[in-house]
Amino acid sequence: MRVAVDTGGTFTDFVAIHEGRLLSHKVSSTPKDPSQAVMEGLRELGIKAPDVLLHGTTVGTNAFLTRRGAKVLLVTTAGFEDILFIGRQNRPRLFDFWVTKPAPILKRSQIVGLYERMSPQGEVLTPLCTKDLDLLRRLLAEGRFEAVAVSFLHSYANPLHERRVKEHLAELGIHVSISSEVLPEFREFERTSTTILNAYLFPVIARYVQQLRRKLKGTKIFLMQSSGGLMPIEALTRRAVATLLSGPAAGVYGAYSLGQMLGVSKLITLDMGGTSTDVSLCNGGPTYTSNYELEGYPICLKMIDIHTIGAGGGSLAYFDRAGALRVGPQSAGADPGPVCYARGGTQPTVTDANLVLGRILPHRFLGGRLSLAKEAAVKALGKLAAQHGFEIEELAQGIIQIVNTNMEQAIKKVSVDRGMDPKDFTLFCFGGAGGLHATALARNLRMSQILIPRLSGVLSALGLLMARPAFSFSRSVFFSGPQVSMEYLAPLLEELAEEALREVARYGYKRETLQAEAEVDLRYQGQSHELTVPFDMRFQERFHQMHKRLYGYSLPVSPLEAVAVRVHLFTEPPTIELPKIQGQVLKPAERTRVIVEETQEEDVDVYRWGSLPPEAELKGPVIIVGSYATVWVEPGWRVFTDIYGNLWLKEA
Repeated sequence: MRVAVDTGGTFTDFVAIHEGRLLSHKVSSTPKDPSQAVMEGLRELGIKAPDVLLHGTTVGTNAFLTRRGAKVLLVTTAGFEDILFIGRQNRPRLFDFWVTKPAPILKRSQIVGLYERMSPQGEVLTPLCTKDLDLLRRLLAEGRFEAVAVSFLHSYANPLHERRVKEHLAELGIHVSISSEVLPEFREFERTSTTILNAYLFPVIARYVQQLRRKLKGTKIFLMQSSGGLMPIEALTRRAVATLLSGPAAGVYGAYSLGQMLGVSKLITLDMGGTSTDVSLCNGGPTYTSNYELEGYPICLKMIDIHTIGAGGGSLAYFDRAGALRVGPQSAGADPGPVCYARGGTQPTVTDANLVLGRILPHRFLGGRLSLAKEAAVKALGKLAAQHGFEIEELAQGIIQIVNTNMEQAIKKVSVDRGMDPKDFTLFCFGGAGGLHATALARNLRMSQILIPRLSGVLSALGLLMARPAFSFSRSVFFSGPQVSMEYLAPLLEELAEEALREVARYGYKRETLQAEAEVDLRYQGQSHELTVPFDMRFQERFHQMHKRLYGYSLPVSPLEAVAVRVHLFTEPPTIELPKIQGQVLKPAERTRVIVEETQEEDVDVYRWGSLPPEAELKGPVIIVGSYATVWVEPGWRVFTDIYGNLWLKEA
């Protein structure tokens, strides 16, 4: 029995395979102790302890954003103690003189420089002194630090000194992250930042995982990585930082996998939940990056490229000091939640606005399991509207238009900004709130097709079930001109692959059960940034093509430089058989009054998603209510169902 659990800011989602059946469920998240919601959901599903638990968690993300990670001591080369504070000297906004830097995760008093030095070629220039190591051990024995991050100059070329530090501190029982294991690549700032974040997050995530282990004895637990691959918890020591975008990555991977099953490979995914909206582009496969930044801190690991904004069902609406209406990024979250949840919330949200406009039915929310207090939402919106001279419906429309505009900009960020036209893609919309905004977004972006999966409210959990264990390894190299060839690079990749196979064997994976992919980072001579391309007989040609697509030109006669090689290992993906729908009712369950445009009201048919037969066709305006999501279809759109109950929306 395999159970997938995705913890979100508002809800915790479950999808399980039990005796050949696909089960799904949703409970409110418990931010103070996420494992509480996990156990509650398992109990309501009637599952005591699954054989395998696949988990997408926000524990690491929340620890970083709230600065509640471990107290870390950074050990670096003497003279380079300020690398984290100097960074790249890039300004987030070039002409903003009042820009504020994000809150630091380390103080200068948490940094120690040791006298040692490696050359870029890995030669020992200054040996590491045993006396310094003894002093370091005595400092840590005082118990002031929970973890250690070690990042020495040029340790990617020779990890000898970093390994000596780790061995010297082993008897203290304190977690030590060394950069030559976390990110053995050049660029000191990025390598140091990634290593610090690994040390900063590991104790927090490890404590949470231990809680789950105690509650689920005998269950094998996997965590979702930001790359869309699963990681056994035994690998957490070296890869805790890889779980930062755990939940959003599961959603994108689930959308891509489902799109492949349905014959759609060009997708823009939109995951709108209670707290945020995550947007990504899949053009034949997920888009990856190794240069992700979270609040100014680079994380240089393979990650699905996801753009996140503070726009969700729980996003708060308010007027700023200049009198302009704003929506988000602040959110009501799971506690107290939107006003209509009647849990103590007083400030109106996007969900309250949709409810007032009639696009959410209070007695059918979450399949009828959560009854909404529409009067409370009307009262909260009415109070805010009266303060600023608006009608209630006018304010609700304004809230929806603003949150839609914010999401449109996010979609353009992953498409138009990269030379892609959204109209060439299908909008793959999921998350509990996404279906309420899909047609408006597609209309404004000239996208003619929308796909809303049957399990849209729990798609990230479904993505966990579809994912497979995956491991990534890299190594810096410095080749240029004629050395950028199969002859020089292939032996290095084979050597790295052997190291990778030895590493994953520690987690129980045999060579014959794994597949491998090789990549190389290339750039034109003189450039300071590179592109990652698959390593095969055409790898140089692929680089020129990618460079031209991204930047509008290529230089086929210019010498190339190779600066890193990469190996990715993964198992065969599991086979998931989606259940076919058995619905036979094509009659509306009821009619309701909806404000369609401006203040224009219209009586609209309401259909139950689970009752619709295969190949049904509906014409907007119409509302479709499911167990976990509501879909609002504007006039001018048609809805078609497939044999799995997925909704395909096309312009009429």
